Amino acid sequence: MAKMGVELVLAYVAVLLAMASTVAFATDPTQLQDFCVGVNNPVEGVFVNGLFCLNPVQVTANDFLYKGLNIAGNTNNKQGSSVTLVDATNLSGLNTLGISIARLDFAPYGLIPPHTHPRATEILTVIEGTLYVGFVTSNSANGTNQLFAKVLNQGDVFVFPQGLIHFQLNIGKTAAVAISGLSSQNPGVILVANAVFGATPPISIDVLTKAFQVDNKVIQDLEAQF
Repeated sequence: MAKMGVELVLAYVAVLLAMASTVAFATDPTQLQDFCVGVNNPVEGVFVNGLFCLNPVQVTANDFLYKGLNIAGNTNNKQGSSVTLVDATNLSGLNTLGISIARLDFAPYGLIPPHTHPRATEILTVIEGTLYVGFVTSNSANGTNQLFAKVLNQGDVFVFPQGLIHFQLNIGKTAAVAISGLSSQNPGVILVANAVFGATPPISIDVLTKAFQVDNKVIQDLEAQF
């Protein structure tokens, strides 16, 4: 009986290990680019989902250092804003660590227009100024998209869930600065208006007039902006 009991315990442990192993490999690794089309025989080189790794014996402290986030971005543009992103492309030590950081600069009343990060959640901290920020949920059961928005002051923190459309607007008369952390070494960004009205090649005007319920002239005027 004692031997049977030991065998049952061992069998139970084996089942648990099998279940744990199944859970551990039940999901795919996070995407680090928009797409990675598979090939069976790469004849023109290999493009990996991320970056190749430097030999550890060649790594130095400089591989984990980025200088310059104290420098304000150029906000002399239509939107009056600038984003300085530090990701794995300009801080190689971030590769495989799943994080990045950005400095957001705003001229008075400057805007970072509605956009999404397809691969990252964003957490924003206001360093200077006053921002009006918000995000919109995906379609609910009744077809609505709820807006979650707040006015943020110095030291306030706000989170934008991964993939949801969000924005940041400086509502003050002076410049504003924020720092954002992102949960990907390559978060990606899709500016909604640019993607819809500035795609290459352009989206069919028949699609856009029907989608926005406006005439051709309105779509043409919007496309001319991009």
